[in-house]
Amino acid sequence: MTRFRTLDDLDVARKRVLLRADLNVPVKDGEVSDATRIERLAPTIEALLAREARVVVMSHFGRPKGPDPKQSLRPLVEPLSRAIGGRKVSFAADCIGPEAKRVVAALRPGEVALLENLRFHKEEEANDPGFARALAELGDVYVDDAFSAAHRAHASIEALAHLLPAAAGKLMQAELDALGRALESPEHPVIGLIGGSKISTKIDLLKFIITKVDRLAIGGAMANTFLYAQGKPVGRSLCENDLADTARDILKAAEARGCTMILPEDAVTAEKLEPGVMTRTVGVNAVPTNAMILDVGPQTVASLAAALGECRTLIWNGPIGAFETPPFDRATIAVARKVAELTRAGRLTSVAGGGDTVAALAAAGVTDDLTYVSTAGGAFLEWLEGKELPGVAALGVT
Repeated sequence: MTRFRTLDDLDVARKRVLLRADLNVPVKDGEVSDATRIERLAPTIEALLAREARVVVMSHFGRPKGPDPKQSLRPLVEPLSRAIGGRKVSFAADCIGPEAKRVVAALRPGEVALLENLRFHKEEEANDPGFARALAELGDVYVDDAFSAAHRAHASIEALAHLLPAAAGKLMQAELDALGRALESPEHPVIGLIGGSKISTKIDLLKFIITKVDRLAIGGAMANTFLYAQGKPVGRSLCENDLADTARDILKAAEARGCTMILPEDAVTAEKLEPGVMTRTVGVNAVPTNAMILDVGPQTVASLAAALGECRTLIWNGPIGAFETPPFDRATIAVARKVAELTRAGRLTSVAGGGDTVAALAAAGVTDDLTYVSTAGGAFLEWLEGKELPGVAALGVT
């Protein structure tokens, strides 16, 4: 198992703890509409407060081109306070400089402050050493609980971690533990389920994951490219015809490594991608020329369910069909519920992640039933691609 420093490795009593969070939450009319990321940060804050730390929370928000009241973190003060049991949260109108120093200096052990948007300073995304040093002046130790931003070498993520004693927060720790179990020391057989619209965005992922799993199921529109590469008709489906050779190379590489590829056997087709449109389920050798493949059919779902039942570990990224548009959500929901059933029964360790995947699991009502669901997008994908993440490497991962 990968080794990295955690809260247990830090002395935080009565110290100023710079806590890097990802509070990039949806805000409408000055109100947070989904506080999930704030709530998931709470256990780390509470653990630090229990040890009488002075907690200084910092985060990015959006992509401002300088200070912008519309992208201030001030609306997050109340939701953050609620998430930690109503404790007062002080707010600093800047993340460095005199105002930040004043607010942090006023903190007593067991109190919390929230700094203004890190990205109001262009030096944050430039990983500027001077900006990192200015942040470091506000703390004695550094805790990173923002796995979703760990793939970015920004000042508050990478440079700062080298200036202070650093460790992973509880959320980061849970993420790294879950991914480590799924990729580095899984119980075999391992099955990967990779969906999405384009092979071009997941070439690195597909090439890497076939070295880690025993079976790999392909869903979503990217499966159309694999079918096309095998000479099967795909009608007017979304298909990257120019990547047929790439698809064939991946199929050959999987076979050479003993990884069984699972592709659609039947398809739900329609002439338009619209809610409630008339559909036709056909074998993958009989897709009409005027139709689009928009979901997999019941035969494929049955095959996926059987394969899942024979495996012990699942890594899932990407929906199986055009799940945002009913009725093309049926296969994704059916498979999600099968995964949940096997996980609840203790027969499957299931790790899933990526924005669309999270949304699909929520639609199926099974988010809490899987072993671990990552809300990270790019960081989750880059980890699955075998890439080193700057924010993880900086915590002393070996």
